[in-house]
This record gives sequence, C-alpha cells and structure tokens, in this order.
Amino acid sequence: MAELRAFAGPIDLHTHSAVSDGTETPGDLVRSAARSGLGTVALTDHDTTAGWGDGASAARDASVTFIGGMELSTRMGHASVHMLGYLFDPADAALAAETERIRRARRERAQAMVEIIGRDYDLSWDDVLAQTIEGGTVGRPHIADALVARGHAPDRSAAFAGILHWRSGYYVPHYAPDPLTGVRLIRAAGGVPVLAHPATGPLERIVPEATLARLVDAGLFGLEIEHRLNTPAGKERLRELAARFGLAVTGSSDYHGQGKPNLLGENTTVPAVLERIIAEATGSAPIYA
Repeated sequence: MAELRAFAGPIDLHTHSAVSDGTETPGDLVRSAARSGLGTVALTDHDTTAGWGDGASAARDASVTFIGGMELSTRMGHASVHMLGYLFDPADAALAAETERIRRARRERAQAMVEIIGRDYDLSWDDVLAQTIEGGTVGRPHIADALVARGHAPDRSAAFAGILHWRSGYYVPHYAPDPLTGVRLIRAAGGVPVLAHPATGPLERIVPEATLARLVDAGLFGLEIEHRLNTPAGKERLRELAARFGLAVTGSSDYHGQGKPNLLGENTTVPAVLERIIAEATGSAPIYA
C-alpha cells in the first residue's frame, strides 16, 4: 500500500497527452495543470504508459501530484467501453502484452481507414504520421487531425461527426478485450479500475446490471460519473448503480489539449476517493507534490 498524504488543490483523474490523442507533451500537460490550479493530475493516455516518465518529472518541478494511469480500450459487442486504470505496475507482463496488441490493432485499423478514405479524399498515411509523435498510440484522432490539415474538415469534432463517423462507410473496427478482462488485467497488475464515462448516450447503452455485477466481482472500483459527455439522466442512473454496488464516484475533465474543448479541472474527484485508490493500489505509487 502506498503512502497517503494530504492533497492541495483540485484533483483531475483523466487527461491525455500527445503520447495518445492529446496535443501537449506529458510535461506540458502537467505544466498546464499547474497553471490551471490543479493539485493532482492523472495521465491516462490510451493503451500506453509511455508518457509517465516525462509527466512525473514535470510534476516534481511544478509541485503537482502525479498519478500514473491509462485508459484501456475494451469492447462489449460492437460498443467501445473504456476502462481507466490507476497506479498499476507499468512493467506487468500480461497488461503490457495486451496493450501492445491493442496499439498494433489500432495502427492497422487506422491504416485500413486511411486507405479507404484516400479513395475519395486527398489523404495519405504520411499525412497521418505527421500528426503523431514517435512511439505514440496512433488512432482515429490523428486521422481527424490529418483531415483538418488537408482542409477536408474544419476541426477534429467535425471530422468525427462526418468522415470518421461509424456510419460514413469509412469506419473499420479494431481489436479490444472485453471489459471483464480489462478489469482483471488492471487488478492483476496492482492497479485500480474505473469505468470511464459510461453514460454518453441513451440509458439503454449503459453497461447492463448483470455485466456490471461481474465487473464489480472482478474488482471494479468505481464509475466516472462527473464527465461532460455523460447525460443528466445517465448520471442519475449511474449514481443509483454506484450506491447499489458500492462503487466509488469520480469526476474528470478528459482533457486533450487543443484536441477537444474539455478544460482541465472542469470536473474533479474528491480527495477521499483518491485516498482509497492509493490505498488499494499495489503496482505503483503517486509522485507527490
């Protein structure tokens, strides 16, 4: 169990750097967090921990507590389900192997989509690579940025609403494990799993109670409820489920720099919940301010 300390300032447990689909380096993201008045920030890039070192180093200099995390891609049927994991061991063999498989599938999916899109629009794989950093997770956001750079969309959101929409004819699915496997992998690596923004659409799209019960039995810690994309009715339903299953409630920005309108600290997590995460985690420890 990691050492517990008091936290000064708001806590944001969901952010992305340029290592996945954000626009700032991990270090710049942490410095942005400090300028925004945050006391604690978690770096949760998609399916990678490659930004932890840079983020932790910047956090020490910026006097911000740093929580190592990740947003793990999982899939339930045709639906994408994202699983936040905190303070796991980044060297855990099973989790590292699975995230490598996911990143490889993401890249292959992106290449296939670019090939299809390129039949109708002036777009190449080199255009997409120009929007990434070396060693980063390549995905649809980078295709979106390439489409913007080529003048095919005004911004990333428009690219996702149009050319990259799953109904557009250009969409290609990619491999991801099921949520139960995701929870088990994070727990086996000493981490603490939280279901990310689970109510972004109609109520019927929320994870079914029977499935949620299995996730809880496997070690699910909480639900990310305070998130700008969760609907008001969805939040109400999630709070009912959290109370029924004894799950913690988190709130986060899902910050992507210039990639999304989300602002650092627009939703936050109370210190008592972060204290519980740290107390349960055995894989790694926070970098305290």
